[in-house]
Amino acid sequence: MYTLKCSNFHLDHTLDCGQVFRWNKVGGVWTGVVQGDVVRAWQDLHTGLVHIDSKLPEDFFRSYFRFDDELDSILDEVNKDEHMDEAIRGYRGMRLIRQEPWECLISYLLATAWSIPNIKNGISKLSRIFGEEIADGHYSFPGPGALATACDTDLYSCKLGFRTDRIRKAAVQVADGDISLDELFELDYEDAKKKLMELDGIGEKVADCILLFAFGKMEAFPVDTHVEKVVSTYYGDHDFFKDGITKAKIGTWGRMYFGKYCGYAQQYLFYQKRLEGLK
Repeated sequence: MYTLKCSNFHLDHTLDCGQVFRWNKVGGVWTGVVQGDVVRAWQDLHTGLVHIDSKLPEDFFRSYFRFDDELDSILDEVNKDEHMDEAIRGYRGMRLIRQEPWECLISYLLATAWSIPNIKNGISKLSRIFGEEIADGHYSFPGPGALATACDTDLYSCKLGFRTDRIRKAAVQVADGDISLDELFELDYEDAKKKLMELDGIGEKVADCILLFAFGKMEAFPVDTHVEKVVSTYYGDHDFFKDGITKAKIGTWGRMYFGKYCGYAQQYLFYQKRLEGLK
């Protein structure tokens, strides 16, 4: 066990904001499965110290929680108006997480038209059936090969609905090398997005989530129903939307309005809307 310190980090906001799905908080302690390890984490809000119980090294979590992001500067840059300012003041210290690309890809394929509890349940079932047990009741996330070769009976027993075939197809394409996730790091945002959208079931919103949370493309601005409502309500009278407002236009507007760190702006607005609703 060890202790991490970061001057501007809020563990609860970061793990609760809806970007990751394998963490749960019980009695003040977060427990999650990360990189094949069961991790326990908690924070002393008086000192800011984050306590980690894990076999993974300290440097892994400094990267995982993006302690290298100059968060104050980023938030100053996206703080364009009173609505953004309110979200930042309410949830300051929330950081984006560097997720493992394959797990993030499958997680957001599952996220289509599903609530967060359902997404967590689906991931849990996939891991229990196709992953490896790493501790009592905790399982590693299955790799592409395990899902690509899974028998239909086992895969459909996870009750993932229409998402089942999409997951199988993605697993086959990644396992066969038709798409290299590592190569997406080298592509610019637009090219990486086009490449991801070649996979069945990945539209603009899912691609933006994956690019933001796994590949560090900060110019990704995922637009789900929460963000659509926020932008329509607070920014709908912007000249950019004078000919109508669509999710695709909202994404373009977000990149233009908030700039190169618009992904952070999106997550703050999304989290505030999910917890507080529109004001």
